[in-house]
Amino acid sequence: MDRRRFLTTSAYSVAAAALPLTYVQEIADRTAAARSGHTAGMAEVAAVRDMVRVFSEMDERHGGQHGRSVLVQYLRDDVAPLCRGRFRTEELRQQMLSAASRGVHLLGWKSYDAGQQGLAQRYYLQSYALAVESGVTGHDGFVMRTMAMQGLKLHRPEHCLGLAETGLNHAKGKVDAQTESLFRAVHAHALAKAGQRTAALAEAERASALLTADPGDEVPFWALAWGPPAASVYSRNAKVYETLGDYRNAAEHYGRAAGARPAGTYARIVALDLVAGAEMQLKRGQIEQACTTWNRALDHMDGVRSVRTRKAVARMRGDLARFRARGVRCAAELDERAIDFLASA
Repeated sequence: MDRRRFLTTSAYSVAAAALPLTYVQEIADRTAAARSGHTAGMAEVAAVRDMVRVFSEMDERHGGQHGRSVLVQYLRDDVAPLCRGRFRTEELRQQMLSAASRGVHLLGWKSYDAGQQGLAQRYYLQSYALAVESGVTGHDGFVMRTMAMQGLKLHRPEHCLGLAETGLNHAKGKVDAQTESLFRAVHAHALAKAGQRTAALAEAERASALLTADPGDEVPFWALAWGPPAASVYSRNAKVYETLGDYRNAAEHYGRAAGARPAGTYARIVALDLVAGAEMQLKRGQIEQACTTWNRALDHMDGVRSVRTRKAVARMRGDLARFRARGVRCAAELDERAIDFLASA
């Protein structure tokens, strides 16, 4: 069997789960035509966006370890030739490069979710290069924002504030209000990590205010990497409050984040927001509420292949240990469920 051809075909078969078969065939036909010298247009850009959207939704439902090699093959064999092709206008070429950047960004996120941080960083740098080449306003800053998020998560904040500030400056006043709120929420988190409490809280407030401001233009495709902007802002602001020791506000915002995403589509990230919310409840001494929230998180983890969800459940077991030792019933029952999850995940 020709492995390359098999994997390329597999990419379209995966898409068939969410796209009509006739449209899947149309995407394949358009890609083949572009390879042979056909001038590409908005239909080709839309096709790549649709495919990346499908892979992104699969990633959220099933975790970063699902379908990564197929996405690599799709980007290499289908999207790369399109990026090198001829376009009707320069703007269309820029939009194709931006769509490709979004696909490579997703590869970085999948690697991050699989615990391969160095590989994730390499993909983010390639995504950044494509975003810069595209010239699409704000897109390069968005990738900087992602790299700042990665550094904050890995407790390597040395350059995160600079990345977050530069990313914000690339977008501030140039993108719609909801997209700008995404930049400001990460900037607020970086400020909090840098010990700038007052500035962090003020920036978190600005991010929240932008969600209710005049929305302006439509949120661009690349800014929807993690679904509705409001959910991402709530989750990031929760991290601001957590960093500053305000566990009540942190728990509230994690809960709002989980409720702002369609759970069926964003199973993993909803689960992780719920886990974080439970941890905040536990820090406030609310063991029963925390167990209830953790159980909700486990409800969303079924079928998700993710290093992060496994680590979250293992961490939960550690947090519950002292309560199991005291004979707290909800902790013991939750731990049994966690053991079953880890054995099957």
